Amino acid sequence: MKIFWNFFYDFLFLPIFYLIISLGGIFNKKIREGIRGRNRLFEELILNVTTLDKTKKRIWFHSSSMGEFEQAKPIIEQLRKNPNLCIIVSFFSPSGYNNSKKYPYADLITYIAFDTRTNAKKFLDILKPDLVVFMRYDIWPNHIWQLSNKKIPVFLVDATMKKSSPRKLPLLKSFHKSLFKDITKILTVSKADADGFKSFGCSDEIVSVVGDTRFDRVYQKSLSAKERNLIKSSVLDGKKVFVAGSTWEQDEEVILPAFVKLAKFDKEVMMIIAPHEPTILHLEKIENEFAGNLDTIRFSHLNNYSGERVIIVDSIGILLTLYTYADVAFIGGSFKQNVHNVLEAAVYGIPVIYGPKIENSQEAANLIEHRGGMIISNKREAYKIMRSLFSDGKLRQACGKNAYNYVQENVGTTQKIINALSKLKA
Repeated sequence: MKIFWNFFYDFLFLPIFYLIISLGGIFNKKIREGIRGRNRLFEELILNVTTLDKTKKRIWFHSSSMGEFEQAKPIIEQLRKNPNLCIIVSFFSPSGYNNSKKYPYADLITYIAFDTRTNAKKFLDILKPDLVVFMRYDIWPNHIWQLSNKKIPVFLVDATMKKSSPRKLPLLKSFHKSLFKDITKILTVSKADADGFKSFGCSDEIVSVVGDTRFDRVYQKSLSAKERNLIKSSVLDGKKVFVAGSTWEQDEEVILPAFVKLAKFDKEVMMIIAPHEPTILHLEKIENEFAGNLDTIRFSHLNNYSGERVIIVDSIGILLTLYTYADVAFIGGSFKQNVHNVLEAAVYGIPVIYGPKIENSQEAANLIEHRGGMIISNKREAYKIMRSLFSDGKLRQACGKNAYNYVQENVGTTQKIINALSKLKA
């Protein structure tokens, strides 16, 4: 069966896939950048590999993009404590690669080669990894098959398998059933995910439930974030702060009117809103939404603060720190398509609210079960819940404690993964 799927993948799927990629590169800048970034991939790899210490074992981590790489970081940074290891990091997407070029805990950072059989073999012949970790879901068949041929252990970490996954469709299920057999260990986020992989014929010996490293990552980042002083205490003294993070226009259509109404009732509330894409047009649109109701100031102008009740964040990369100032947080994306990371706020022990589109996030659903998160479906619900949380300190504190406890209960996955890796890398 494996021979059939090798043929199917190499001669039917890949030609179609790369035709789509090539055509997409004409119209999409990101795709075009990914193609260009691989033009001299092997030449650069050969040069860069010469800088690695040949006496050290090499562990290769692959992530699709930045989100998956964030989940890899706690594992990598723990492994770096071992002086006898080299860490190699690869990405499929330009965003992950470009934003991680200066990551200090990796010895080599590269794109992964496009997944032809020849490319995969050449890529591995150059890197010569002793162990490989694929993060979450971005596994490439020819690389997996070549690793299997070379008897190099392969881990799939932070693995998930939704009930509605297209991988469970009849033809795709048969393909993945064959592919998963060549993975040494599949370490899943939850028991439901483990059961999902077992439905592909994966044995208990291969599949283990260890949890999600995102809990470790947000906890680590929260410790350093608390040490930053982005906003003067004089700006926030006596205020109850509502932080709306990673918002899209669809989120703002619900949240902004609700906050305007809340601000008329409660003179102590203040809002910090960090749009997902802080373009000039987006920032101006948010300012116009508040015009005539509440005064606003942009984050970059805070030195001129004079009592404005809405701070509009016009930069990126500071959201996790902003949650340290929050009494209540709203997580964006939840009225558009997919909710963003709810753990980034929950780790600070504050109530977390979000819209109805949370199918992508087990954590958002679990937060509700733990009574640390709440779903809002419209402006009326948003106002009702926000007013309850801001007017009832005991309710706010109880919900926040529940959110914090949920995160703490799930910290520690990184060490479980390290233990599993250590059994094979010794």
